[in-house]
Amino acid sequence: MSQKKIAIVTGASSGIGKLLAAGLPAHCRLDEIWLVARREDRLFALGEELPVPVRAFALDLTQAESIARLSAQLEEEQPLVHILINASGYGKFERFDRIPEEDAAGMVDLNCRALTLVMRAVLPFCAKGSTIVNIASVAALQPVPFGAEYAATKAYVLSLSRAVNQELRPRGIRVLAVCPYWTKTAFFDRANKQSVITHFDCMYDPAFIVKKTFAAMKKKRDYVVPGFIAKATHAATKLLPHSLVMRVFIGQQKLKNK
Repeated sequence: MSQKKIAIVTGASSGIGKLLAAGLPAHCRLDEIWLVARREDRLFALGEELPVPVRAFALDLTQAESIARLSAQLEEEQPLVHILINASGYGKFERFDRIPEEDAAGMVDLNCRALTLVMRAVLPFCAKGSTIVNIASVAALQPVPFGAEYAATKAYVLSLSRAVNQELRPRGIRVLAVCPYWTKTAFFDRANKQSVITHFDCMYDPAFIVKKTFAAMKKKRDYVVPGFIAKATHAATKLLPHSLVMRVFIGQQKLKNK
C-alpha cells in the first residue's frame, strides 16, 4: 500500500490560511488535507468545499496536548507530508506596557512556540519535494512601535524559516516564509481592536497573497514579500536607518502622544 500524501494547514479556519487550504488541490495532487484550527465548525464547512478528503482537527496549538495529539496522529498513520502551512497566529497593536499579559504571552506561544513545535512534529514525515510554508509578515523586516511584540514574533518566524531552509536543502525539503503587507482579513478585528493603527497606505486582497505564495513555492524561494508597496517598504528598511523608519511610522499613525 502506497504512503498517503497529505498537506497540513494550521490557521485554516479563516484568512490567508483558509484560502491557502482552498487552493491546495489546484496546486498539487494530494490524498488528504488536514485542517487545523480552534473552530471545528469552520473547518468542516471548508472541507465540504474541497474536492479532496479532509480531516478536521479542532486544536488550540498553544496547548501542549494539542501538539501531542497531532504528533500521535502522524505517528499512527505515517503519511508523507508534502506541504505544511503554518498560518496560525495573531497580533495586538498597542503600546507594549498596555497589552494584557495573556495576549503578550499568547503571541509568543502561538506565533513562535507553536509554529516551531508543529514544524518539529511534521519534519520526520517530510521527504524530498516537501515544502513548509510559514506565514510571517512585512513587520518581520523592521521594528514596529505599538506592534513591537507582534513584529518581533514575526522576525523570529522569518529568521527561523530562512535558516532551517538552508539546513534542509540537502534533503530536498524547502521552507518558505511569506511576509504579507496590510491584508484584508479578520486579523485586524482582534489586532487593532483599539484602533491604534489608523493609516493604511495599501490593503491587499488575501487572494493576491495566496497567489504570490503558490508562485514562490514553485520558484523554491526562501521568502517572499508580495506586492509593489510591500517590496518598496522592504527596500526602505534596507536602505534607511530603522530609527528613521520607526519615526516615520509613528508620525503616519499619529502615535507620538499615545
